[in-house]
Amino acid sequence: MDHHTRDPGHDAGSSLQWLLPALVLLAVAGAYLLLVRRARRRNPAQGWSRWRTGWFLAGTVLLAVALLPPVAPFAHEDFRGHMAQHMLIGMYAPLALVLAAPVTLLLRTLPAARGRQLTAVLHSPPARLIAHPAVALVLSTGSLAVLYFTPLHNATMGNPAAHWLLHAHFLLSGCLFAHVIAGPDPAPSRPTVRARLVHLGVAIAAHAVISQLMYGGFWVDIHAPISQIQAGAEIMYYGGDIAELLLAVALVATWRPESRQAATSRPAATRDMTAPA
Repeated sequence: MDHHTRDPGHDAGSSLQWLLPALVLLAVAGAYLLLVRRARRRNPAQGWSRWRTGWFLAGTVLLAVALLPPVAPFAHEDFRGHMAQHMLIGMYAPLALVLAAPVTLLLRTLPAARGRQLTAVLHSPPARLIAHPAVALVLSTGSLAVLYFTPLHNATMGNPAAHWLLHAHFLLSGCLFAHVIAGPDPAPSRPTVRARLVHLGVAIAAHAVISQLMYGGFWVDIHAPISQIQAGAEIMYYGGDIAELLLAVALVATWRPESRQAATSRPAATRDMTAPA
């Protein structure tokens, strides 16, 4: 008698579990491409950069790799898979998505009145607070200590809803930090390059300290074999270094010194409402 017969109902449920995120990612990519088409029709001379479109599609592909088989099932069973998934969702995909400048694209396709409303929201006090580098740093990097040095990680692994909320936190906080450091989209008050480099340096140091503490088993509250935890710490250490190096390169690539010099000659109120192309 075969004791390993697969349950068709279980297989169908597993397929549906991965179908929803796949459909959501396809819908998001399709929406971006639709906005690109609209922007090119509205202003053929200005058009839209193919590089930015490529970055957005690359970001959705990275998310698909992280959220779909074989990585997603492996992440539920092995801490190494969890850490690889975290790197993709929280660091690599956000950088690609941010470089696609989705807010700029949206502003180019919205009616003028809606565009002004969106700009007002982006320049509101809550948006200014969230977009501060220190806040973005705490949300993206500081939350790792809470996740891995408290029972939070083990609790989310046993609760599907909490696990998806954790994914959402990784993605949104990663996008926020990437935007603050190197985002081409308009920002209410862009920090100086020196300030952004300082916060990026703090993030690099924090990732290194957390991964080394994890590797040494200090204060770690993770229900997994020691070998998996140490391998996951190595993935965080080296994978984080590569992602933050790419973020530094993106900062240099998106830095426009001439725009800063021009901005200093304009009134403060005008500077705040200026959105880079």
